[in-house]
Amino acid sequence: MKIIPAVANDAHILTAISFRSKKYWQYPDEYLAIWADELTVTEQYILDNYVFVATKNDVLVGYYSVVEVKEDFEMAAVRIEKGIWLEHMFVDPEYIGQKVGTAMVGHLKTIWQQRGVRTIRVLADPNARGFYEKNGFGYIRECPSTIVGRTTPLLELAFG
Repeated sequence: MKIIPAVANDAHILTAISFRSKKYWQYPDEYLAIWADELTVTEQYILDNYVFVATKNDVLVGYYSVVEVKEDFEMAAVRIEKGIWLEHMFVDPEYIGQKVGTAMVGHLKTIWQQRGVRTIRVLADPNARGFYEKNGFGYIRECPSTIVGRTTPLLELAFG
C-alpha cells in the first residue's frame, strides 16, 4: 500500500468513497442529504488542505484530510479550537478490514509528529470511535451532530 498526496483530479473519487463509506453504516438517505456538503471533496479543497490517498495496486482505496484551524469558532453548537484537525478519514467499504485505516493513521502520526504538532483532534463518526481509540486517540466528550438529537465523539491524538 502507498499513501501519497492527493491531486485535484482525485476529488470525484474521494467524494464517492466518502458517500460509500457513510452508506456502509446504513445511515438513512436523509442523513446523507444533510451531510452532502461535508462529504463532497472539491478540487479546491484538495489544493487548500492536506489530503492524502491510500492506494493498493494503483487503486485508490481510502483517503484522509487534515485542516489547520487558525482561529477558534463555533459550528453546530461545538467549539472548534485553533489547531490541527483530522477532518476526513474514509476507506472504501470493499477494503474495510484490510488495515487501510490503520496505515493512514500511521502516516498521519508520522507526518504531523515530524512537523512538531502536539495534538490532532477529530469529530468522529460514532461507528469509528473504537477504531480511533485502538489507534491511539483518546476520547474527550460527546458533541452535538449536524443531525438533530444525535451526538458525535470528540477525540484527540496527543504526541508525547
